Amino acid sequence: MISRKAFLKSGGLALFGISMGGIPTFLAEAANLVQAPGLFKRKKILVSIFQRGAMDGLMAVAPFGDKYLQAARPGLMMSAARTADTNPLIDLDGRFGLHPSMSSFESLFREKRLAIVHGIGSPNNTRSHFDAQDYMESGTPFSKGTSSGWLNRAVGLLGHEATPFQAVSLTSSMPRSFYGDMPSVAINNLQDFAIQMKGNPKGSSQVSKSFEDLYDQTSSGLLKETGKESFDAMKMLKSVDTKNYKPSSDAVYPNTALGNSLKQIAQLIKMDVGLEVAFAESGGWDTHFNQGKDTGVFARNVTDLSKSISAFWTDMTAYHDDLTVMTMTEFGRTVKQNGTGGTDHGRASCNFILGNGVNGGIVHGNVQALAIENLEDGRDLAVTTDFRSVFSEVANRHLLINNNKVLFPGFEGKGIGVMRGG
Repeated sequence: MISRKAFLKSGGLALFGISMGGIPTFLAEAANLVQAPGLFKRKKILVSIFQRGAMDGLMAVAPFGDKYLQAARPGLMMSAARTADTNPLIDLDGRFGLHPSMSSFESLFREKRLAIVHGIGSPNNTRSHFDAQDYMESGTPFSKGTSSGWLNRAVGLLGHEATPFQAVSLTSSMPRSFYGDMPSVAINNLQDFAIQMKGNPKGSSQVSKSFEDLYDQTSSGLLKETGKESFDAMKMLKSVDTKNYKPSSDAVYPNTALGNSLKQIAQLIKMDVGLEVAFAESGGWDTHFNQGKDTGVFARNVTDLSKSISAFWTDMTAYHDDLTVMTMTEFGRTVKQNGTGGTDHGRASCNFILGNGVNGGIVHGNVQALAIENLEDGRDLAVTTDFRSVFSEVANRHLLINNNKVLFPGFEGKGIGVMRGG
């Protein structure tokens, strides 16, 4: 058994933030943990990445032989045929082609570590970014009154003691997915310990102050002994050279928001501070105009997404059996291109799931020929896989959570086999 102080000092935990009444309750509880060795026993880790703005799944993973798609997108359609002057789609299975800017995903797909689900989306047909993201992150697509996020509920179902780093979002504010009663933190940057706890009552709704400001307040009595020890732990982590973190030799992260977020998640995992559920996000997917083909805004976005995830996977070689990465986006884009070289708000898109426990090398889901009679509202790729079928299967098989009534209230669907044994 170890003492509270020894736990904090040896674990190297940084306890962030301050509420109106002092250190948030869950941090004080963590400081009081008295655990036998094994608190940091390796556990499964889920990393969720939200692509905000609605990714065009039909461009990321195109059914390249579909004559209706070819007719609907004369300026955006790409071919899988290799010619001297084109950058072709990567033929995955004779039907679907991966965008060439996602070439770093090809080997993961061929190794059967990467799975794609096409035709995935919400049963709620809203085309509002705000509402669709809210429904997907709450996990209740027909209820706006849900106070918690599905990832927060997942944390609550893990069923074991945790460190303050059990659920971490590498974002500037708390994502809707982490709202709820279970402790979770949002860290903007490991170097400056910026944190927001809005939406998490076990944290704080008050914007956090700088490390130095908070630590200086210990002398005023604002922080009690537990808070002082928490900040001692915070100083311990602050002494770690987070700024000059060296990934594995073959891992090259893009110098982008997503790349930097995943690099910091990798760092937290390697520090063994108890991380089990991580969240990051990628923006810029709302491609209403000048979407481009093998160059342009969409190509840049998928390059960043695929290279960031691939670098993270390479960096995490020693953790592959414990790690699953899953992307999500609120909806897809219209089948037909618009008059400004882009696509508008649609319905279904696709997502990517990476891990050793994934039933990879397959484009899962049901995508019918894109004839007008098969389109939702005569214009969109139909949602044939409810996002909850995939999210719940990943949680069930990877995190060993088996309470879908709590995880996704009102949902009675089943998995689609995207995880091995699913």
